[in-house]
Amino acid sequence: MDNNLIFPLLKELELVDSTVDVNEAIPLLAAEWNQLKGELETLYRNRDQKTTLDGMKKGIGLYIQFLYLSNDRQGKDLESFDSLEIKPVNLEERLAFILSRPNLFHSYRQLSELMMEQEKLYAKKNILKKRLSQKG
Repeated sequence: MDNNLIFPLLKELELVDSTVDVNEAIPLLAAEWNQLKGELETLYRNRDQKTTLDGMKKGIGLYIQFLYLSNDRQGKDLESFDSLEIKPVNLEERLAFILSRPNLFHSYRQLSELMMEQEKLYAKKNILKKRLSQKG
């Protein structure tokens, strides 16, 4: 996926400060996502497309920031998804679908799934890192 589609989105959003330590930033992102997720569910139920679009843009930005932070990359160091170690299967295709149709409920569901999968991958990475540090 071309990062030129992502950069404008991230610039227009006020996301978690990328200078914050990763271990502090990720819980902030998760908390912000959980709040936004509840709001989006209500908006989709009420079919409020204008506000839904704004919320989805923010959600996509939160996910992308979480994706890079969980791979030990700062927001200003965005690079190709191919170079990321931990990422969900078919990330580029799924994100392209979400970006092309952010108002659809299916896009919201896909974004929720991506966030959940990334959280699991990040937790697995931390467990493995902890085990390796205890052995060595």
